[in-house]
Amino acid sequence: MTSPVDPVEGGKAVEEPIPLGRRRSWAIDTTPLRNPHYRRLFWGVAATMLGQQMTLVAVPFQVYLLTGSSLLVGVTSLVALVPLVVLGLLGGAIADAMDRRRLMLITSVGAAVTSALLAVQALLPGGGNLVLLWVLTACVSGFAAVNQPTRAAVIPAIVGQANIAAANALAMTVRQVGVIVGPLLAGVLIGMGELFLTYAVDALGFLAAAVLLRGLPPLPPAGVDGPLRLRAAVRGVGEGFAFLRTQPVLLMTFVVDIIAMMFAWPQAVFPELSQTRFAESPNSLGWLFAGISIGALVSGLTSGWVSRVDRQGAVVLAAIAVWGVAIIGFGFAPTLWLAVLCLAVAGAGDMVSAVLRTSMLQLAAPDDMRGRMQGVFIVVVAGGPRLGDLRAGALASAASVSVAMVSGGVVVVLAMAVVALAVPSFWLFRASRADAGARPGSPAPESGEGRPGSD
Repeated sequence: MTSPVDPVEGGKAVEEPIPLGRRRSWAIDTTPLRNPHYRRLFWGVAATMLGQQMTLVAVPFQVYLLTGSSLLVGVTSLVALVPLVVLGLLGGAIADAMDRRRLMLITSVGAAVTSALLAVQALLPGGGNLVLLWVLTACVSGFAAVNQPTRAAVIPAIVGQANIAAANALAMTVRQVGVIVGPLLAGVLIGMGELFLTYAVDALGFLAAAVLLRGLPPLPPAGVDGPLRLRAAVRGVGEGFAFLRTQPVLLMTFVVDIIAMMFAWPQAVFPELSQTRFAESPNSLGWLFAGISIGALVSGLTSGWVSRVDRQGAVVLAAIAVWGVAIIGFGFAPTLWLAVLCLAVAGAGDMVSAVLRTSMLQLAAPDDMRGRMQGVFIVVVAGGPRLGDLRAGALASAASVSVAMVSGGVVVVLAMAVVALAVPSFWLFRASRADAGARPGSPAPESGEGRPGSD
């Protein structure tokens, strides 16, 4: 295993050996933080996550405050889904056709402006305007849909292939700190009637991230040395799907996450629970929003073993099954502390799944395809919960929160068993045999002959 010292030099990572003792540690692997360019990326993520998570609490709360409807909370997530899908796919293609550092700067500044406008609309008479709130939410989703796959696509070039899983674990762990602190702080500010400040923190975080990103070197994709041509970027979306069709294992990384999020994402029912079942508990809204990330943070801090997993597909399926079982427990939980505990267990499983699925994509996709693959990834990762919000909100309104959560968790557990039996190449995927040299349009290897996941 190797570690980059000055990772971006002529487009290649420059690497040095990692002490063997690090391989045996359960503690999170901090080796990528030796890299000054990765540190800028890492702290840029840290700067944005607190405010982003505060906004993710403030928007559904504001919608529920304006309408009193869990269904419309779910519809709000659907409003964010359309720009997420369109710009996630196009943004990934653009990230494969222009300097990725420049693209991250543009989207960070755009997100800062949008968050500032969210703060202003919170000051409108009557507590805001639902239509304006939906428009700005769609804009936030669009900027994130371009920014996030671009950040993920630069990681292999910055840290080197051997450190991809460790770098992903670090980035996802610092996100979880924001996801824990952000909702708790948002709950306090919302309780004080300070929606404006909740949104304003998000704007400041994106501005700080833009300053950090300015210190990165140019990060053009492999083979790109000219200006962006939008037509070529649009054509690149189709090329990305053509590549994906030749990679069934990578396709399944998206499918399993869609199943997990669409059937068992619980966020749409949090405002209702905070006003009903857990109304007597202090800051129940903040604790519910923080619950998943409490478990994800603990999982991230003990993720040294995750970066050494070889049978990545099998562990992904097991982790998602844990998510499903925990959501079943959440649906039945009669007290806030038990509900948060179940959400924390779900978050731990989701953290393991997310790190390994991201690593599978980055290992198996060539550099000039990574933006597009990460674009599809962000559409799935962020789009799945929005579909899940719509399903959970609608079912909770028609039946009950317990029915919405328990039924979804059961579906997830059963679906992972079906995937393990129906797609053995995913179950057998090994990181040590991943091939990043596959090209779009190349024939899929025969079973057991060189395809990632063959045993």
